[in-house]
Formats: sequence, structure tokens, C-alpha cells
Amino acid sequence: MLASQITYVAVASNDPDTTCSIYEKYFELPRTDFNTPEGRVSLFSIGQSALAVVPLGHSLIDGDLKPGVHHIAFGLDNPEAALTNFSLKPTPTMGLDGRRSFAIDPSQTCGVRVRLTDPLPLPTHLSGAIERIDHLGIASTDVAEDERVFANKLGFAVESRQTDMEVNISVESFTSDKYGVVYHTQPPQPIGGLRVTFITIGDLELEFLANFDPTQGAHIEHGKSGSTKQDQGAITRFVQSRGRGLHHIAIKARDINATLQKMSKAGLQMIDQSGRPGSRRALIGFPHPKATGGILMHLVQRDV
Repeated sequence: MLASQITYVAVASNDPDTTCSIYEKYFELPRTDFNTPEGRVSLFSIGQSALAVVPLGHSLIDGDLKPGVHHIAFGLDNPEAALTNFSLKPTPTMGLDGRRSFAIDPSQTCGVRVRLTDPLPLPTHLSGAIERIDHLGIASTDVAEDERVFANKLGFAVESRQTDMEVNISVESFTSDKYGVVYHTQPPQPIGGLRVTFITIGDLELEFLANFDPTQGAHIEHGKSGSTKQDQGAITRFVQSRGRGLHHIAIKARDINATLQKMSKAGLQMIDQSGRPGSRRALIGFPHPKATGGILMHLVQRDV
């Protein structure tokens, strides 16, 4: 196995102060600042991992000018040995506080940006409104290939596989003054769907999502609460514009409705005001990316 856990997830924010405020005020995560030649970068411990908030254009995120989830980093005592053992092609990059860091060619990791770095001293995240990162959503086109790379090659365990579908069910009625009413249900018609594979790394999963039926396109209804068809459209549009790669962060909340309502009452723009059914028997809910510095995040509440 490449590593036992993800050390941090780097997010590129178009408003780092707002993003940091959300993580501190509403998610109650402990903060640690690290130095870089371009100024301090804040990391927020969450479960066994951390969220690194990086301003757009910073060299830590290769000068990316689009907000979102940028890369995952594994802290290793000997990153060079891991590069050799797993036949990974590295590029030396800037690390936090002068630490060594190596960026892996994304073509080797299904479009997911991965870095290996020296270990980081981070405080333990013990309690609060948020328990941990639940999963990292990854826009894909082939979940079987994702599994071959992250499970078969890099050694991480497959947690589960599933298919998400949204269907329309039509009912015909035949009403007669003599024979009464007869109802006939038409076969379900799929209108949206995703193929999904979850792969476990430490206390979180990578959630690989691929369009179930590319002919259904990338339909998104802005201003409406999410649905499977909306999710399919978002993944499809992301792949069309950016290619395969990290798409969103899901964080595990103790009380999803309390956190969403607290954010809404503070005037933050929201997609969901309360939890709705999601994968793995969970409730999920999205703040709008405009409220989080352009980063797509959602909350998850589930039993495990």
C-alpha cells in the first residue's frame, strides 16, 4: 500500500479568508499555519487528515487559476522509496515549511493529482460539528480503470461499488362509468445515473463517479436542490471542461441539518437547506460553492 492515510487535501480558494472562516466557525476545525515563499498556508485538521487552503495562483497548486479541490498529499518518511516501489513518475515541487514534495504525473493516477511529501506535524482533531472527511468525489469516465490503479496497483481497499439511478415512472389510468378505474404502470425510464466505486484510504474514501449513460448529456437545473440527474450532469460537465480529477469534498457531520441551517441563517448561499437522501444510506446537503471560496463541498450524515 502506498500510504496508510492522506495527510492533507489541498483546495484552491478564490477567497481564502472566507474559506478559512467557514472551516473554523461552522466546521470547528483546528488550524495550523505553514510557511511558503509566497506567504502562509493554513491547514485544518479533520479526522486523520487535513484541509490545506491555498490562494489561486499560488505555486503550491501549480498556479491554478480555477477554484476547487486541487491535490491529495501523502506524508511519508521516505517518499523517494515509494516512488521507486510503485513506479511513479515524479516532478519535484514546493513543499510546506521547506519540506520535500513530489508531484506525480496525473496520467498515472487517472487524472487525480497526487503528491508525496515529508510528514507534517498537525494537531489531532478530536471533536466538533464535523467528524472527518467522509469522501473525496472524483469525476471519472471509467471506474474500472480507477479501481485497477488505486486498488490493484497502489494497494488501497475497495469499500463498495454501486450504481445511482434516477427514473421516471408513468402511470396510466382508465376510468369508466361502468367498469371503474384501472391503473397501469409503465416500465421505469432511466433519466440520470452514475457508476460509483468507493476506495478506502485511512478514515476516508475516494468516490469515483462516471456517467452511466453519456447520451443523457450534462443537464443541470441551477437554483434547484440536487438529484441524481443533477449530480450526473455536474460530473459530466466537469469532465468535459477539466478532464478527470478531483471534483468535491464531502465531510461527515454529526448533525447535518443543524450545520446547514446555521450556515443558511448566517446568510451564506446554499444549494440544500436540509439533508436529502444520498449514497450509502446517508443524508447529504450542499452549501453553494460561492459560500466556500469556489470549492464544491457537501455535508454527509450517516451511521458508519
